[in-house]
Amino acid sequence: MRTEALNRVKLVFTLFDANGNGYLDADDFELMGKRVLVAAVDSDEAAKSAMLAAFRRYWATLLKELDVNGDGKVSYEEFTATVLSPERFDETIADFAESLAALGDPDGDGLIERSVFVPLMTAIGFQLPNIHALFDAFEPDESDRVRVPVWVEAIKEYYGPDKGGVPADYLVAVPTG
Repeated sequence: MRTEALNRVKLVFTLFDANGNGYLDADDFELMGKRVLVAAVDSDEAAKSAMLAAFRRYWATLLKELDVNGDGKVSYEEFTATVLSPERFDETIADFAESLAALGDPDGDGLIERSVFVPLMTAIGFQLPNIHALFDAFEPDESDRVRVPVWVEAIKEYYGPDKGGVPADYLVAVPTG
């Protein structure tokens, strides 16, 4: 497994632990889901419902696949299996990625504006300099927009154990400003 992948997983575990108890549990995914929905001010109810459902499916998949000791929560050690066996999570990650990107494209034009992207990523918990570095890595057009499939693919790459030097690495880099 690449160091970059392990660093990405460590960060996302910390962010997903929204209640700060050191484990992932159902409450974490509800808290984060609601934070993201608040940030999706221009999205319609269908997109918001799909995103909340994706957060819940993500949790259900983690619980089913990773809760080795059956305690109803997922430790960091259990969570690292997401990068060790990414194929177990491909469908869940794809659903999550597409739902999040749909919130990022509330007008349905296939493009995500920075002004929509930043609040969503901030609601997840990423740091502002890292968010801008990631968006810049997507090579936005002259109107400061990126194509939806670019973001979807970056979300999927985030969990790849063999992926390094990908845009998602900007989210774990030391913030530059």
